[in-house]
Amino acid sequence: MAENHPLELLAPAGGPEPFAAALAAGADAIYCGFGNDFNARRNADNFDDESFEAACRAAHLVGVKVYVTVNVVIKTEEMPKVLGVIRRAWLLGADAFIIQDWGLIAEVRRTWPEMEVHVSTQANVHDARGVEWCRKLGVTRVTLSRELSLKEMKTIARVGVPLEVFGHGALCFCYSGLCMLSSLSGGRSANRGMCAQPCRLPYTLVDEDGKVRSPKGNTRALCPKDYCTFDDLKELEKAGVSSLKIEGRMKAPDYVYAVTSAYRAQLDDADSNRKPTAEEEAQRKRRLKRSFNRGFTDGYLRGIHDNSMMSYARSNNRGELVGEVVDSHRLEDTLVRRGGSNGGRRRNRHLSQASVTIKLNEPVQQGDLLEIRPQDNPSQFLTAYARNDAPAGTDIEVKTTRVIEKGSLVRVIRSKSALDKAQEALHEQITRKRPVSVEISAHLGQPFRVTLTTEDGITATAEGFVVEKARTKAVAKEELIEHVCRMGQTPFEPTKVSCELDPGCGMGFSAVHKVRAQACEALIANILKPYTSRAEHTALVPHAWRIQERLREVRSTHDIQDPLSVGPIEAEISATVATPECAQAALKAGADVLFVRTDDLTQGEWPEGIIPIADEVCREMDHTRIDPAIQPGKRVLVGNVSELALSQERGALAEVRQLIPVHNESALVALEQAGAEGFWFSPELTLEELKALTKLASVPCGLVVSGRTRAMTSEHCILQVADQCIHDCAHCKLRQERLSLKDIDGQELPVRTNLQGRSHLYAANPLDATPQIPELYQVGMRRFMADATLLTPQETKFAVARVVRAVHAAQAGRAVALREQGANSGHLFVGIG
Repeated sequence: MAENHPLELLAPAGGPEPFAAALAAGADAIYCGFGNDFNARRNADNFDDESFEAACRAAHLVGVKVYVTVNVVIKTEEMPKVLGVIRRAWLLGADAFIIQDWGLIAEVRRTWPEMEVHVSTQANVHDARGVEWCRKLGVTRVTLSRELSLKEMKTIARVGVPLEVFGHGALCFCYSGLCMLSSLSGGRSANRGMCAQPCRLPYTLVDEDGKVRSPKGNTRALCPKDYCTFDDLKELEKAGVSSLKIEGRMKAPDYVYAVTSAYRAQLDDADSNRKPTAEEEAQRKRRLKRSFNRGFTDGYLRGIHDNSMMSYARSNNRGELVGEVVDSHRLEDTLVRRGGSNGGRRRNRHLSQASVTIKLNEPVQQGDLLEIRPQDNPSQFLTAYARNDAPAGTDIEVKTTRVIEKGSLVRVIRSKSALDKAQEALHEQITRKRPVSVEISAHLGQPFRVTLTTEDGITATAEGFVVEKARTKAVAKEELIEHVCRMGQTPFEPTKVSCELDPGCGMGFSAVHKVRAQACEALIANILKPYTSRAEHTALVPHAWRIQERLREVRSTHDIQDPLSVGPIEAEISATVATPECAQAALKAGADVLFVRTDDLTQGEWPEGIIPIADEVCREMDHTRIDPAIQPGKRVLVGNVSELALSQERGALAEVRQLIPVHNESALVALEQAGAEGFWFSPELTLEELKALTKLASVPCGLVVSGRTRAMTSEHCILQVADQCIHDCAHCKLRQERLSLKDIDGQELPVRTNLQGRSHLYAANPLDATPQIPELYQVGMRRFMADATLLTPQETKFAVARVVRAVHAAQAGRAVALREQGANSGHLFVGIG
């Protein structure tokens, strides 16, 4: 973290232009993608070798760090390639890597222990126990889930691992790393950097009879407002947060500049205990509002996740409300002449125009892009540019293509000022200067010397001519300081100067300038030396065979059985159920094992031998209800590394749920090393990937082969879109109904909300992978589950019996029944993007 800013300001850059904007706006660190294969914004411009090296050099010269995102899941065969990307980025100047995949984290720590690794928010870490587990892996920082409160952050900070939190920008509706909505609806996985953002599309809440239960205006059921912690910076700092992260690697340079500069100014005032004036604060907030936003919330910080944090009406840019239409009338049509050149036929067209008068309650600038939106018919909005600067309280006239209703709301949705500032940054050779202290030494008979020192202690000295007595006029101290401090097109700005000058010294200023230039060049070299010398001692990228060899060594060191020596185990058919009645139905149909969520276990009388399912969300507040389910010597399904850590501590037999993604052998070994006694693989894996991973595991592996796949887990209750929340989940009648979200294609995605008010959204169509059980059985997979969470007892009995028949057919070498009508094969044959 930068010494002069206790809370690091971390800005996004989707390419070289936003990077320059972030640098000019005052970021302490910048995060970006390197290449387009292994980061969560693969559709951003990102960086190639040349542009990345130049960006790192520019950043390092002014004391700014560069973090590279590698925040996606990695396939086994990709491991050497992604390690190659990381090594190349390191040699070009990366300061740290933000990583999601547990296998990749392990490989980087093994190969290059000198590299700084930050755990991505995609890894779904949100309590002190999970952060402590990360600390033991050797990571330098953990990026927490966006849903956490200030109180939780304060508790987690006591672990002593630097914490990064998102402070501004778009909020995902689902807990990061747990969302499969995009991959289930179109094959583009958020876990592979290709999210299509289906959460921003229209949905209606409907009951099982198809009746719409959400109000007319609440069309964006899964669209939160954007996060804004502008007013919470001091509290975040007191909570122990190390880095404040601005979301936006897909955003334009003007957005990056406007948001970063607003937070920079506010942080600087907070750090110096200066209270900004009302006008200064208003201008900064105006900058934020006139950058892309869906409205703002800091609800999660306050422990609030009600409808005040949602943008139900629209998912696009709201900008800032600046006024309303007070008059609109049609102008005479304008004749536009087109064509007619080279003997062609001339085509004339009459262009309709209207004059719109707007009453301003906020100022606008010439060139600001305005949105004019009717309140009765919001989809029929228009845009226009402000023609002049105008203060609040005045009227302005703009031209539009048609007359628009009086009372229509007017917003600035793009600021001309921010665009201009960003463009200035792109054309500046030096976008930012680094403060240095200057020491000048001019003693008779000794070399003239200039020493430059940065605020974090990097120093360089240059010596030149021998100082002699003046032959005519002696140099004055003020004159000498002025010439030494002319640093022009260097990245340095003198802030403190000391000068030792003997009386009667004479010197030529061209010689002084030369020594100053040499000092600047020496300081540049010293700043960059830790980066330019990396190639000498950075290990090479391990080949695939060497990675496998090292994994065998890890298994041997930690007494993990070699997969080749693991003998066959008995087949196990299981079911996930939500009620005691469904549990009995599953047992009667032939289930060997039943899995039940910890919350459901508190309701009703259950058969003996139930295996608890620990939630994928395990925050500090959840420990009292989840931790008792994790018992020594007992099986438990864990959905979070915090629960895995507790299982290892207590000697429980933890089986990793599909919500801790395992897509490579390195992840298998890392989690086996952490105590995993079994794996339930992700529905985002293909059949061939499942077969390969099963062969590589030394513990039993399983797959959910039927049922609705969980698409989302959210802290905000989806049912609140109905505007009927009573804030008492135990007595909520909506929770007792079978409700779904209907999408724009008419498909219905079931919704269930638990007693904590967290929602689960499920796939529109059920999965049926039972026809592939023989292939999986042949390679050693022995655990097959029917997810009957949403089923009635009769449906549960049918689903489990189908799995039983398929397993028996696989054991006997018989053909298996065809896929059930209306069901799909998930990603077994078509991989995720």
